[in-house]
Amino acid sequence: MTEPWWKSAVVYQIYPRSFADTDGDGVGDLEGIRHRLDHLAWLGVDALWLSPVYRSPMADFGYDISDFCAIDPLFGSLDDFDHLLADAHALGIKLILDWVPNHTSDQHPWFVDSRSARDAPKRDWYVWRDRLPGGKPPNNWVASFAPEPTWTHDPTTDQSYLHLFLPEQPDLNWGNPEVEAAMHDVLRFWLDRGVDGFRADVVHCIGKDATLPDDPPEVAGLPHSVLHDEPLTHDLLRRIRTLLDSYPGERMMVGEVYLLDIDRMATYYGDGDELNLSFNFLPVHSPWDAATWRDHLARTEQALAHRGGWPTWVLSNHDVPRHRTRYSGWPNEPADAPRTEARARAAAVLLLTARGTPFLYQGEELGLLDADVPPDRVVDPGGRDGCRAPIPWSADERHGWGAPGDAEPWLPFPPEAETRNVATERADPSSILHLYRRLLAVRRGSEALRLGDEALLDAPAPVIAFRRTAGDDVCTVLINTSGETHEVSLDGPHQVVVSSDAVPAEPGAYTGVVGPDQALVLRPA
Repeated sequence: MTEPWWKSAVVYQIYPRSFADTDGDGVGDLEGIRHRLDHLAWLGVDALWLSPVYRSPMADFGYDISDFCAIDPLFGSLDDFDHLLADAHALGIKLILDWVPNHTSDQHPWFVDSRSARDAPKRDWYVWRDRLPGGKPPNNWVASFAPEPTWTHDPTTDQSYLHLFLPEQPDLNWGNPEVEAAMHDVLRFWLDRGVDGFRADVVHCIGKDATLPDDPPEVAGLPHSVLHDEPLTHDLLRRIRTLLDSYPGERMMVGEVYLLDIDRMATYYGDGDELNLSFNFLPVHSPWDAATWRDHLARTEQALAHRGGWPTWVLSNHDVPRHRTRYSGWPNEPADAPRTEARARAAAVLLLTARGTPFLYQGEELGLLDADVPPDRVVDPGGRDGCRAPIPWSADERHGWGAPGDAEPWLPFPPEAETRNVATERADPSSILHLYRRLLAVRRGSEALRLGDEALLDAPAPVIAFRRTAGDDVCTVLINTSGETHEVSLDGPHQVVVSSDAVPAEPGAYTGVVGPDQALVLRPA
């Protein structure tokens, strides 16, 4: 039986504002992505995921949507999207869209109608409640981005509406069948255009108990979105899965289930009838530490095994500091320590060889750090500007972002852009960019690395060691998270297929040791 494409794929996340600009306004666009597809094809990724490009007032940079079925003019047009999709498919690259089911913009026509009167046709499309005595919010939930209530009082109708995020992002009421039907129609609109799947934003939040109970005292004060785990959501996901499965071509959905508990996250796979994949976010909050990673690998397998679920792995994304930035200074070193480059390389090996579907964040393949964004250029309400800095394409002063006289990019470039750019790294076989390309090529040619079983191996405490097996195809992976050399004994002689710290060369024999901050992919000799 052939496994679905998304199990063996490597998915590359594009944050469109910061990927590539073609019209000189300093903001990336769909044509920029289309013109840079050659980079993704050369790198060897199988799918790209676009963060939102829908029409939006941009209070949360596209995650506040005023029209789910239109492209914001900042990024282009529906024709531009169709051309991008066609060109990606021509290169054998799938395309996944961000879908934001929990909320809309407060400028969406649905909400404009909903807030107009208590008896408005779409009043019940959102969550409205009376204030408690003394003008208190309807419950004690806390919003993300700021320690404020998840409720905003609207004087037009003297009621408050629910928003788990910004006040400009009112929550939809999925308990209303009309809302569910409308959001299914959004999925159909894009599926009919040929998209291959969706990344579902905070999808664990869509089902809500109509009584809206207070959060328990021991967790009150935490953002409710990281606590929300309502059983009603699972019925909604099963109906979404039925819709996806009605389309040909193995359409899929990966969920942003931001519950920092592997067992709770695993329930959103259902019994193989809910999400196809769900992000595991513990790694993006973890240090570069072997014991922690061994625990993640083992516990993820255990949590998903009885459900037949398939893991995902991610090191960086548009919501958290880049992993090279996070690994700087661990355990107690200067932030510019040379080891940060070696750690980023070793982490690439781990990401692309562990059992599951890896998601790469744009610029990860360049080893980028977060940008240093001065106070007068900070724009994001969640403080995430540093990881969203524009991708440097070349070594010139503008790094491939327009011509002299064009608008400056919307955010500053990351550090080292004069050397950490696509053109410079592509010309250097020893660069981290070439390491990613080699890893993707080895993965593509190995059934074991794409779909095989995984078994953790005994190794010294600072070393992560595991074996991937599919029939006669066997790969062993060793990742040293320390600054010292360690011996790791294996059964029989092995050849080095990829070393995180070496340029491409004829495979050499494994000597029985893994060097400081080194990662190795091995095959039996």
